[in-house]
Amino acid sequence: MKQLIISLGRQVGSGGHKIAEALAERFSLPLYDKNLIAELAAQRELDPETLRKYEEAPRHPYLSRSIRGLSNSAEAGLAGMQFLFLRGKAAKGDSFVVLGRCSGYILREFPGLISLFVRGDLADRVASIQQAHHLTQDEALEFIRKGDKRRAAYHNEHCPTQWGHGDTYDLTINSSRLGLSGTTDFLEDYIRRRIAAEP
Repeated sequence: MKQLIISLGRQVGSGGHKIAEALAERFSLPLYDKNLIAELAAQRELDPETLRKYEEAPRHPYLSRSIRGLSNSAEAGLAGMQFLFLRGKAAKGDSFVVLGRCSGYILREFPGLISLFVRGDLADRVASIQQAHHLTQDEALEFIRKGDKRRAAYHNEHCPTQWGHGDTYDLTINSSRLGLSGTTDFLEDYIRRRIAAEP
């Protein structure tokens, strides 16, 4: 099989992480999500728990400065480490699935990239977050609002494209329509058709 890189962005509570795990299993590919932090920490002899505080987070506007393109921001530093790691894997010809991390943009020059975005109806997302985190409806709504805002700010800080916007991805899909299993089946079929269409 030629190189295949599946980049998957997602709204909070849409089931995007579970879909990414399922696609990684179906295509027998490694998945880079939060485990990327542990790998980077081991490589650089850093504390993974400290790094996780800055995971997929935008720079703090009052605590960071940029001079001649260099930033003192821990968030920007971690983002840069992840981008270099993913580009390095892609440059070696590796195939993998990556969750978020601006991967649809930073890996755009690799022809094996397929960029996806999973969204969902708000009611379904709230129910999912309530169940997963044992929250009230209002607490789940706030969890979603903050999470989506953080992801959008992170993406929009590092990319000229807009997080969640249809023009940013090859395909966006609402997981509420087919459910997680049906959405995964649909995306698997789409990816296999894309692979078959490659010259």
